[in-house]
Amino acid sequence: MGAALLSLLLVPPATAQTPARSIRSAAALLPWSEQIRVREGWLAERHRQLLSMMRTHGVAMWIVVNEEFHDNPVVPQIAPPRPYTGNRDLFVFVDAGEAGLKKFAVTGYTEENLARFFDAPTTEPLPPAATLRQLWERYQPRTIALGIGGGRGQTRTLGFDTHRLIAEAMGPEAVTRFMSDAALVTEVLDTRMPAELEHYRAAVTVTEEIVRRALSNEVIRPGRTTVGEVRNALYDMLWAAGVRTWFQPDLRVQRAGGANASSRGFLAVAPESLVIRPGDLVHIDFGISYMGFDTDWQKMAYVLKPGEKAAPAGLTAALRNTNTLQDALMLRHARPGRTGGDVFNRTMAEMKERGIEAMVYSHPLGAQGHALGASIDFRAALRSDTLGLAQRLRDGSYLSIELNTATAVPEWDGQKVFVMMEDCAYLTPEGYRFFRPRQEAFYLIGAR
Repeated sequence: MGAALLSLLLVPPATAQTPARSIRSAAALLPWSEQIRVREGWLAERHRQLLSMMRTHGVAMWIVVNEEFHDNPVVPQIAPPRPYTGNRDLFVFVDAGEAGLKKFAVTGYTEENLARFFDAPTTEPLPPAATLRQLWERYQPRTIALGIGGGRGQTRTLGFDTHRLIAEAMGPEAVTRFMSDAALVTEVLDTRMPAELEHYRAAVTVTEEIVRRALSNEVIRPGRTTVGEVRNALYDMLWAAGVRTWFQPDLRVQRAGGANASSRGFLAVAPESLVIRPGDLVHIDFGISYMGFDTDWQKMAYVLKPGEKAAPAGLTAALRNTNTLQDALMLRHARPGRTGGDVFNRTMAEMKERGIEAMVYSHPLGAQGHALGASIDFRAALRSDTLGLAQRLRDGSYLSIELNTATAVPEWDGQKVFVMMEDCAYLTPEGYRFFRPRQEAFYLIGAR
C-alpha cells in the first residue's frame, strides 16, 4: 500500500477533544525489551516460591496449558512473558521430592528463552501426548492439578479437547488423580513481590494523569462536549502513553433534578450522546495495562457554574463521607490474615454507627484488573456457600479499594448523590496504603 495510506492507518485521527500533549508520567515507563528483562527476573523468583505453594495445596504435578488465540491468563506468571503461538503449549511443574521442583515446557518448537526456565523431557521433541505419558510414567504424581472446576476465568482455563488429550495421553489411572488448580492459581496470582511495587506505582501514576486530564477543560468544554468524546480522548491518551486498557472506559453523570438510572444495583453508565453541562458531577472508571499488571481507577469532577469557584458545600460533605469509608476499611479494619467478609462486616458496622449510607465492592488487583484473592465486597460477604467469606487477606497483595457513599445534598433539594471512588492499594501489617494519594476534593472543570 502507499505510504500516505499507511500513515493514515497508523496514526490516530485528531479530534477537537484529543489532547495534543504527550503523557508526561509515561516517560518513566520501561520500553518493551526492558519490561521483558525485568519480568523474567521476577519469573525466576516465582519459580523459587512455587514448590512450597504446590505442597501447601496438595499438588504433585501442575499442568498449565496455553492455546493459540485463547491465551491463558496464568501463563505470564509462570512462563516467560512473551507471545505464544505454537498452537498448544503446555507447562508442567512436578514435585520431585528431594530433587525439588522439575519444570518442563512441552511446546511446538524449541525456544532459547524457554530453555532458560524449563527443561526438555527428552533430547528429541516428542508429540505432546507422548511427552505427557512419559512424564506420568516417570513421576507417578499422586495429584495432577488442571485448570478445571474453578469459579473464575483464571481457574477454568482448560478446554474440552485439551482435557481429553491429557486424559487419553496419561491414562485412566492418572485421570483419577486430576484435581482443580483453583487454590494454587489463587495463591500464585495473589502473591506480590516487593520488587514489583514501584513498577505498579508507575502504572497507577500514568492512570492518574490520564484521568485528571480527561476530567479537565483540556478535554471537557461544558455545554459542548459529550460523554462519548471524553471516552475517545481517554483512548487517544492511552495511545499517547504507549499502554492499553483492559476494559472500556466508562463515565457516569449526576445532575441536580436529574433521575439517576441504575444498572445491576449501581449508578448506570451515561449515554455517549449526553452533553456535559455546568453543575454536573462527572465520574470516570478507567484502567491501564502495563508490565503484566492492570490498574483500576475511579475519580470525580464537578463542572462549575458561572460565578462558582468551588463545588457546593453539600457535595464536598458527600465526598468526605466516602473518605471516611475509605479510612474505616483501609486503616481501621483491614489486616493481613483477616477474612474479606470480616473486614466488610466491620466496615459496614462502623458506617451504620456513623449514619453513612455505604456500599463496598473492593476486589483483588494486580495480575488482572479483576484478580484472584480475598475480596472485601458485599456480595462475597453474603455468600456463605463459597470461599468469598473465608478467603483471607494476604500481606503485600494489591486491592482495588472500590466503594461509594450516598448522601442527600441540600443544594440539590435533598437529592441523593453518589460519590464513587476506586483506588489501587497494597496491604501492610497496619492496613492498606494507596499507591497514589486519594481524592479529597473534586476535580474542577471551569465553565466556558
